[in-house]
Amino acid sequence: MRFLIVTSLLTVVLPFAVAAQTAGQDMKKAGRETKEAAKDAGKGTARAAKTTGRKTKKAAKKVAHAVTPDKDDSRR
Repeated sequence: MRFLIVTSLLTVVLPFAVAAQTAGQDMKKAGRETKEAAKDAGKGTARAAKTTGRKTKKAAKKVAHAVTPDKDDSRR
């Protein structure tokens, strides 16, 4: 009978003790993952900004060369 009581008590109490111990670890892990996600987002934003700058510069050059005045337009 005592064995049944002890086993029942351990079955009920032990999971709470383990969960309480890992809750802090879970919070630390979540914090580290959030930090890494923020770094990745920052790197992606920087890359997007560089790519946008390069593409804009290239498009501006194309437009500048395409809009050069014709020889007939310069006489007016």
